[in-house]
Amino acid sequence: MKYFTIKELCTSATATVEKIDNTPSRAVIEALEALVYNVLDPLREAYGKPIRVNSGYRCPRLNLVVGGAANSQHLRGEAADITTGTKEGNKWLYDYIFRHLPYDQLINENDYSWVHVSYTATDTNRQHAW
Repeated sequence: MKYFTIKELCTSATATVEKIDNTPSRAVIEALEALVYNVLDPLREAYGKPIRVNSGYRCPRLNLVVGGAANSQHLRGEAADITTGTKEGNKWLYDYIFRHLPYDQLINENDYSWVHVSYTATDTNRQHAW
């Protein structure tokens, strides 16, 4: 893992404030590593500038507190919400992932306020984009 760490993919301000232990299991760490190796690191390499992770892994309690979907891929360490800090940069990320990288789901969130991307190493990546 060149640009991203497991720690940053599990860090949550909400978890800190709510005193939620968001420590991932070994299976979640493996899923996060697959997401980084297959999507996030190649994306950062192509972009050439930092990309911030707004939300990565969420334990069930954290997912509930933030209002995540009951079947969210964040629960399995298969998803990250990412941003460059600008809508233009986020659109670039979305377009690059769509054209060049494997993904399961790719979502333009709130007019490119951030990008949700997921990747699964244990099933077929569906390449659903919206």
